[in-house]
Amino acid sequence: MRIAVLGVGSVGGILVGSLADTDAHILCVSRGQTAATLESGLVLKTPEGAVEMIPNGRFALHDSEKGPVPGSEMGSYDVAIIAGKASSTPILASIAKDLLSPDGVAMSIQNGLGHAENIAHVVGRGRILAGSTTHSAWREGGGTVNWSGRGSISMGKLDGSEPSGTASSLLGYLEDSRLNPNWSSNIEGVIWMKLLINVAINPVCAIAGVRNGALSEVPELWEQALEAMKEAEEVAIASGVELGDFEPESFLRKVVLATSGNRVSMLQDLMAGRKTEVEVLCGAVASRGEELGIPTPRNEMLLALVRGIEMSQHFD
Repeated sequence: MRIAVLGVGSVGGILVGSLADTDAHILCVSRGQTAATLESGLVLKTPEGAVEMIPNGRFALHDSEKGPVPGSEMGSYDVAIIAGKASSTPILASIAKDLLSPDGVAMSIQNGLGHAENIAHVVGRGRILAGSTTHSAWREGGGTVNWSGRGSISMGKLDGSEPSGTASSLLGYLEDSRLNPNWSSNIEGVIWMKLLINVAINPVCAIAGVRNGALSEVPELWEQALEAMKEAEEVAIASGVELGDFEPESFLRKVVLATSGNRVSMLQDLMAGRKTEVEVLCGAVASRGEELGIPTPRNEMLLALVRGIEMSQHFD
């Protein structure tokens, strides 16, 4: 199978490092400094403490800043997995369209809402998979990917149908890569559950400059996180999303305790002077809430505060 990973940050690095253990032909699509570091290979620190060196001969590399996809690569990939930041979705969707074969599929495993639908407008609704992952990782300045916690990859079709063809083959490759994939007939619900956790943990920890565990130790932070989550839950239910049976506070506490030592990606972005994904997290909740007539004051406040920090760092 020919698999392209578009956006080789932390999660993309996990994908490339894990798929390297299979017979898949892998293409990394990246840019700038990340692409430069991949020219020397990929260093992946596993949750068990092992350091794996994936040589550059194990994957092909395309730096998207240096021009379009080479003609020899166009239309030749079975799968394009889009793992880049929300802001890069339009360009990565276009690259995916160029790379995919007529029977190929694109899959988004990005944070936030609407990515699969937006990519579907480019590659076609029949060629899109929506996805979500609970694997956690962060990327060092030198390019090393620190895989901080093993999780799973959930994937499914927007119409809720069963896997077939290329999607079934991809499931097998992800299983062989020990990435713990599972097929969901309610992938929308899975994505919303991930969003509930993200709006609760990411902005609060990013604004306060703390690791996840601080939420359970500081009552004031816990209250902000829990209220943001409850607002998102209300918006999801009003949108007709099936979330299943869960109790918000116990669910949030379980995740916080399991990831207590993690530094969320939003905090990493602010520390590095990068733009965050707050618009597709709190911003998405606030926007959907406004459409439905549901107040979301906590998400709006967190959105405004993160935007303020970004502005103070002089983002373009």
